[in-house]
Amino acid sequence: MTDRPHPRRADQIRKQSANAASKVILAALRPLIALAFVQWCASVPAQSYPAKPLHIIANTPPGGPVDLVARLTAQKLAEIFGRPVVVENRPGAGGTIGADYVAKSQPDGYTLLLASPASLCIAPALYPKLPYDPLKDFAPISIAAIASFMLVVHPSLPVNSVRNLVALARAKPGQLNYASAGNGTFTHLAMDLFKSMAKIEVVHVPYKGAAPAIIDLMTGQVQMMVNSAATAQPHLKSGKLRGLAVTGARRSAFMPELPTMSEAGVAGYDANNWYGVVARAGTPREIVASLNAAIGKSLNTAEMKQKLLAQGLEPMVTTPDNFAQIIRDEVPKWAKVVKDSGATLD
Repeated sequence: MTDRPHPRRADQIRKQSANAASKVILAALRPLIALAFVQWCASVPAQSYPAKPLHIIANTPPGGPVDLVARLTAQKLAEIFGRPVVVENRPGAGGTIGADYVAKSQPDGYTLLLASPASLCIAPALYPKLPYDPLKDFAPISIAAIASFMLVVHPSLPVNSVRNLVALARAKPGQLNYASAGNGTFTHLAMDLFKSMAKIEVVHVPYKGAAPAIIDLMTGQVQMMVNSAATAQPHLKSGKLRGLAVTGARRSAFMPELPTMSEAGVAGYDANNWYGVVARAGTPREIVASLNAAIGKSLNTAEMKQKLLAQGLEPMVTTPDNFAQIIRDEVPKWAKVVKDSGATLD
């Protein structure tokens, strides 16, 4: 006859077995429970976003294109989200002060930066101790607009095309000059990119802003310049300036008859001055997607398109991944231009 354990002992064995099984099951489920909790925590702010006012940082003074795009974007986002969207101007140090402020903000989608190549793609090469990393510290959301720029010359210069200009510059190395809005600005580096790719030597004459530069260009004190299409267009129509090409990869809506620099003989040339919205890195993907959709919706309105075009800006929407890739491509591109040109800050 087989010995049987005492009933009380058998009950203890069953309880011990059940406890052991429970511990094994709990250990197996613990990572899944933790993951579900993290996902739930992440989804809560995204589901209720936005629950308070948003702030868009314009890292330039009021009145310029960064400020303009920031305010137009803020107005439309406020209408779409039903929450106030406040624009704060934090200018200084080539836009890096405002960019650094957003880089150190909470990654919750409530503090955004209206960025441009100056602060995200050019600044890393100009500032040896930049307080933020443009590739790691921001979550790109979407480009909102592109400013058309063009290469313009004084009518006294005997050229009617980029090919003519290149030929003249090669025949007279160092005898032609060009104006810019200042050392390290887009207007400076876009011309230096042209110089490098066309293999010409022209002398840089930096000014303290685009306005005095274009005045001297119209009076013939300097001979050429890369300037915004919106600023140059009236002077082209009056005959005070001559346009040769636009700097972007596609023709401009403002002067569609002008070829791109690439079409005009400098193959592969592309210098775009874009304006886009970024948040702090770590902002939940759902919030980034919500902002991207809202910006896209706002740019599809006739009102937004009209207001941008009136200021020489063309609306443009990208996915967050597309925008991130543009930044990744342009950081080394402009770093090379800065290095090759020896550009420094004023």
